[in-house]
Amino acid sequence: MNKKKGFTLVELMVVILIVAILAAVAIPILRGRIDSAKWSEGKSMMGTIATAIRAYAAEKGPNGALPTAITGTGATALGFLAADLTGTYFKDTDFTMSVTSMNPSLVFTITCTPTGTNAPATPPTVTLNQAGTWTP
Repeated sequence: MNKKKGFTLVELMVVILIVAILAAVAIPILRGRIDSAKWSEGKSMMGTIATAIRAYAAEKGPNGALPTAITGTGATALGFLAADLTGTYFKDTDFTMSVTSMNPSLVFTITCTPTGTNAPATPPTVTLNQAGTWTP
């Protein structure tokens, strides 16, 4: 007898169906992980800004003038240059800060709202406060 080797059409169709189902489930999950990875760059930059705010507060003392600008070299600026906070997914204009007190304790909020075409879609905004709490 002559034995034929190979896969039948039904077996091939079942394999294709299984791969299609796995792809339909995995793609939305991976999309969320991509945005999370992009946000790691923005959060790193926000941590750098927080460190600069703490250094500014330590230098000026509790009765010093509150910092008002992230970029620039003025008396109340943190001293970042225009391109210092520009990365692959974020640029320096995506970051804002609000320092409300240095006396008796430091109180600040850093906000990042990405505006680039390659920026993460979700969440639309992330904030960091003096306690190290990220929102969302």
